[in-house]
Amino acid sequence: MNLTHINESGGAVMVDVGSKPVTEREARARAYVRVSPATITLLKSNNVPKGDVLACTRVAGIIAAKKTPELIPLCHTIPLTFAGIDIDVNEDNLEITSVIRCAYKTGAEMEALTAVSVAALTVYDMLKAVDKHIVIDGITLLSKTGGSHG
Repeated sequence: MNLTHINESGGAVMVDVGSKPVTEREARARAYVRVSPATITLLKSNNVPKGDVLACTRVAGIIAAKKTPELIPLCHTIPLTFAGIDIDVNEDNLEITSVIRCAYKTGAEMEALTAVSVAALTVYDMLKAVDKHIVIDGITLLSKTGGSHG
């Protein structure tokens, strides 16, 4: 098996993408934050003590996408052309989805996954004082296009 992030000596290395073509890429990811119905009511009324949860969550997810190579070892810094976060407030959860686009030689899926992960953590942080049973789950890559495998 040829592992792209391991050299002949077994050490971790960044993949050389220098010879790969630039392509349009897009990745989508999702996470769920499960909360109580009472917390959903509080959230919908925008009366959470820490402030506007949805606005902060969107900004946190976008910032996380942009900072992915600072957080995940061996990730390339890629020029994002779009980073978006959508939040659906349901009966007992928030469904957070990210859409990341770039035109580059690699990338987008780690940024999409990082975006929803940090967005979910932001929801947790902002609601933990009013709900002691928050659960983050279902973090998954929904789709990836572009490049040789997309």
